Amino acid sequence: MPDVPGAQAILDFLLGIPEAIAYTVIAVGSALENIFPPVPSDTFVVLGAVLADRGSLVPVGVLLSAWAANAAGAMCVFGLARRHGPAIFRTRWGRRLLRPHQLERMSRFYERHGLWAIFFSRCLPVLRVIVPTFAGFAGLGPVRALVPIVTASLLWNAVMVAGGILASRNVARLLELLGRVNAWLLVVAAAVLGLVLGWWIRSRREEQE
Repeated sequence: MPDVPGAQAILDFLLGIPEAIAYTVIAVGSALENIFPPVPSDTFVVLGAVLADRGSLVPVGVLLSAWAANAAGAMCVFGLARRHGPAIFRTRWGRRLLRPHQLERMSRFYERHGLWAIFFSRCLPVLRVIVPTFAGFAGLGPVRALVPIVTASLLWNAVMVAGGILASRNVARLLELLGRVNAWLLVVAAAVLGLVLGWWIRSRREEQE
């Protein structure tokens, strides 16, 4: 994402609307990532921080808007997965995705390592959506999911706000740097997904044997 499509247009739009609506746009952008991962939630937060540095918004307001919306969106997706997961994986297509013994192993993993898995995944593109969702499928308790989601979302968005304020006079350079960071994080996420896929294939073979 060296050149963030529409970033300047978003900034110009936020500069021209009332504060309350600007906070709402930041919140919606942060929440939508949990439903549609390609939404550039970090870009909304960084541009909100730029506006805060220029006096249009308040840094704490930007942080709270992004944090609350992002964490709430993640918990909504988690809750839906937790509620409907058992029924989904009893269907024909659900059993093709995860067999009962795979779902049981995944549940044990989340019980042992769920807190840290969710926490670190919230800093990685794509995985920040997938890991909490499958935590819901695995039946992880709401409180055990809430703690890492809220904590990681707060820390990550605080870093984005601080970075946006520090580099607000060079928005293009800031967004270019953010794009490079996200690109490397995406590589890490892809490696983790590769390991998960390897586990999925291996566990299927073990069942057949």
